[in-house]
Amino acid sequence: MLIDFSIMPVGKGESLSRDVAEAVELVVESGLPYRFGPMSTAVEGEWDELMGLVKRCRDKMLANCNRVYITIKIDDRKGAEARLAGKIKSVEEKLGGSAP
Repeated sequence: MLIDFSIMPVGKGESLSRDVAEAVELVVESGLPYRFGPMSTAVEGEWDELMGLVKRCRDKMLANCNRVYITIKIDDRKGAEARLAGKIKSVEEKLGGSAP
């Protein structure tokens, strides 16, 4: 299963990178395969561990603010493994090299 999620505090001004960095630390500490991006983070794992990770990120952020905004996209495919890297590799093969 893959999730792509973003999480941010609401009402803390323009720069949110410090709060986002704390959530990304939890992703890294989870040991799950992930890809950090400019607008979201993709993580691969099982339902319970992924939803638990999102909850830990939420709880961490709520400790420092009163409101949190979260978006989650989920791709759940039976029997599929190593999809985080596999999906990128598949596109790169079709491009004939690394994605730009």
